[in-house]
Amino acid sequence: MSKLLLDTNVLIYSIDEGSKYFGQVQKLFSEPFELCTTSKNLSEFLAVITRIPKHPLPINDALLIVEDFINVLTIYYPTQESFLTFQNLIHKYKPIGLQIHDFEIVSIGLTNKITTIVTFNEKDFKK
Repeated sequence: MSKLLLDTNVLIYSIDEGSKYFGQVQKLFSEPFELCTTSKNLSEFLAVITRIPKHPLPINDALLIVEDFINVLTIYYPTQESFLTFQNLIHKYKPIGLQIHDFEIVSIGLTNKITTIVTFNEKDFKK
């Protein structure tokens, strides 16, 4: 079964019924793939949904959603090997600023033999 790594924006759209991407994401959850994400994506998810300007979620509600993700998705964590991959990617592509977060996510995925990232921000992963 193919592994798909879900980016933070996919996690956010999975709970945002008002998003134009909500239906696409819900369909993805019914496809025959192993859906994965990283601990980094979960922390980014928490940071975003607890600071949304008009309707921030209380941290306890946000943590319940993360628990749901943990029950449905395979969660990958940084390791010494993924950090070495991260360093190699940084040396090769020389990202700056917020791009560095995406390189950490990629390094965790690559270390776990995941080569496909599902995102609605393709430009973040072009390199």
